[in-house]
Amino acid sequence: MTRKRNRHSADQIVKKLRDADAMLAAGKSVGEVLQALEISEPTLSRWRAQYGGMKKEEAKRLKQLEDENQRLKKLVAEQALDIQMLKEITRGN
Repeated sequence: MTRKRNRHSADQIVKKLRDADAMLAAGKSVGEVLQALEISEPTLSRWRAQYGGMKKEEAKRLKQLEDENQRLKKLVAEQALDIQMLKEITRGN
């Protein structure tokens, strides 16, 4: 059975991490927590590594910075292609 991939916002991730910690502290098993949150164990581990201990505002800022970084990388790649094309054009003349 394939599931539609869910994208979570930074706020949702921080909330789910808090909920997971609360459920585990209340004595629920990891399997029960994963099922209740509808996520996989690797997802929980990845979220803990990336967002563990963050507040909602910090997680939101991190996500904004990651998006900005992605945009800038794309811009640099496009400029590198433009430079390469210009070099090939001038080499042909």
